[in-house]
Amino acid sequence: MKIENHLLAGEKIDFKKSPNKSGKFKSGLPDTIVIHYTAGSSRESSVNTLTSPGSKASAHIVIGRDGKITQLVPFDTIAWHAGNSSYKGRVGLNNYSIGIEIDNAGILKKSGNSYTAWFGRVYNEADVMEGIHRNRNTPNYWHRFTEWQIEICKEICQLLIDKYGIKTIVGHEEISPIRKIDPGPAFPLDKFREQIFESARDTDSEEEPVHKTTGEVAATSLNIRVAPDTEAEKAAQPLPKGTKVEILEESDGWVKVRTQIDGWVFAKHIK
Repeated sequence: MKIENHLLAGEKIDFKKSPNKSGKFKSGLPDTIVIHYTAGSSRESSVNTLTSPGSKASAHIVIGRDGKITQLVPFDTIAWHAGNSSYKGRVGLNNYSIGIEIDNAGILKKSGNSYTAWFGRVYNEADVMEGIHRNRNTPNYWHRFTEWQIEICKEICQLLIDKYGIKTIVGHEEISPIRKIDPGPAFPLDKFREQIFESARDTDSEEEPVHKTTGEVAATSLNIRVAPDTEAEKAAQPLPKGTKVEILEESDGWVKVRTQIDGWVFAKHIK
């Protein structure tokens, strides 16, 4: 999966144009992603709603439970997904953010051993979780997201970070806390964004080019090897923290260093 001309490209991705949009984002935007659930019965029904002129609503993409993704608005164009919203001094988050809708029925009502959505569909207990919403004090029943939905949403967010320099991921419930409760506690929002931004930081660190000629071991103990490969034989005992080294060469996240001997170490552990 990749982004081409501000559209997702890959298998099981289609495009259905929504008329519910504004102009292009201003320079340097978007810088935020807003996660929603559809509170609908299917990907198709939500796409139909979000492409209907009468709904006056849209999103950039809809992630289905059926393994398919539909894009409605290009990523460089403002969609109508946030409504009356504010976050950290900003108002009107449509102007700053990409909206991702995930096919999910949302909050459910329990009756006996069955769980019913607002539109009448009954769900099995295996598809339901009980949880307390971040903006509420009492538990409710919620439709579970599929593992695939969470993982593909993560992959899309990582693509958007790489492409547009996204800095913030929020739930609709965080930018409109009085009006909205999506994506709700069934979506692991806090863990989700922590993993994404931690991964981005790790990638940046590993890919940062080395321009230094000298350095110092920053890790507590650093293996030094005869070649830039974790399977390569160790050239000597591990280098203790604080060891001064001369940097001779770099290769794919490794640097060849000289102390009393020459050997290869991970570049990210040299400061």
